[in-house]
Formats: sequence, structure tokens, C-alpha cells
Amino acid sequence: MQLLRGIQGKRTHNGLGGIQNSQQIAYLRHLQKEINQEELNVALQNLHVVVFDIETTGFFPEKGDSILSIGATKMRGSEMIEGETFYSLVQYGEVIPDEIQQLTGITNEQVKDAPPLAEVMIKFFQYAKDHTFVAHHASHEKSFLQYVSSKQFRTPFKHRIVDTSFLYKIVEPNLNLISLESLCQHNGIPIENRHHALGDAMMTAKLWSIYVEKVQQIGCETLNDVYNRFARL
Repeated sequence: MQLLRGIQGKRTHNGLGGIQNSQQIAYLRHLQKEINQEELNVALQNLHVVVFDIETTGFFPEKGDSILSIGATKMRGSEMIEGETFYSLVQYGEVIPDEIQQLTGITNEQVKDAPPLAEVMIKFFQYAKDHTFVAHHASHEKSFLQYVSSKQFRTPFKHRIVDTSFLYKIVEPNLNLISLESLCQHNGIPIENRHHALGDAMMTAKLWSIYVEKVQQIGCETLNDVYNRFARL
């Protein structure tokens, strides 16, 4: 896009390790205006979602933890859309803690010359369009995207993020599994590329696919039905 090319040609670094200027802010606000607010009543079989995952240096963006990578895939209902994936490392100018390097496989060298955070986020939101977001235990992802939207772009984060637990707790309320690994094993999904943002997003998408079909079988036709059923647990 012309506006995005203009943005990329005019960089100023900020404390988040990204780039920020009035054009970027205007562009992201334009993208946010396109978000569909009617997804609660769309049939689950027709609902377009972006299943995503982030790898970070820690759990607290307000204390300085940063996004290191983002991975995502698109789905319609329970079907993954072939070829519609997103992945990017994010520039990080400090030393990644050793335990995070060991967990994610992301090294200081890899992120040194990666795209700045603002560029990655704009491309991610452009990829996501107005789709509903899905994440496994989504509070982590939500806190970082809210913080980045506020601090980096001075605009609220408007996408709806649906937690996978809303679905599997409705279908199997007595299931005491929490981790992505344990739920994948429970559902016969191979554990592949764990703690890689795209790998985790793909496994989460397979979980979403399974449980979207299961919640429809018990009478949940829309997200609104899912929320109402979850509230009664």
C-alpha cells in the first residue's frame, strides 16, 4: 500500500523498539475502523478467525517485556485456509534472557535485524483485517496487543479475542487440562514446533477446529451462544 510504503520510509525509534509517527497512527486507526462488530451473531461455521500466538521476553508488557515473534493462521468455521499464514520475528535491541532463548529457540542474532515492532504490527493487522482473533489462554496475547496499540499507536485495541477455553470448557466441563500440549494430546493432535509462534498457532487452530464442531453439536450456533453457555458454567 502507498501509505504503508510512506510509513516505512520515515522511521523514528521509541522506547518499545519500534517506529512511531502520525502516519502510522492514522493508518492503524483506519484499519481498526474496518473491524466487524457483528461477529457475535455470525454462524460459527461461517465465522472468519485469525488463530495466533506470540512469543515474548516475559509476561508483563507494562514492566518492559517485549514481543519477539508473532505467528497466525486463518480459518473459516472449522476449516483452516491453506496458504493463509503469517509469521514474523520482531526487532529487539536488548539481550533475550537465556531461559527465553532456550524455550523459544529465538536468539539475539535473529532479532537484531528483524523488522521493528510497529512494522510487524501494521502488517499483522493488515493480514488479520476484521477477522475475530482466537488464542489459547488469550489473556497473555490480549495484554500485549492492548499495550502495544495504546503505547505504540495511541489507539485502543478493538479486535475481539476468543479464548479456546470458552469452547472446550463448554464441551468438557470436567476436563482439568490447561496447557496447549495436554489438550493437543487429549485430542490426538501431534505436538510440533512447540513455543514457536506459528507452530503454537497451528496447534491452537487444530484445537479450535475440533471444538467448534463439538459446540455446534450441543446447540451453540454463534459466538453469542458460546458466551451465554460459558457464563452458565
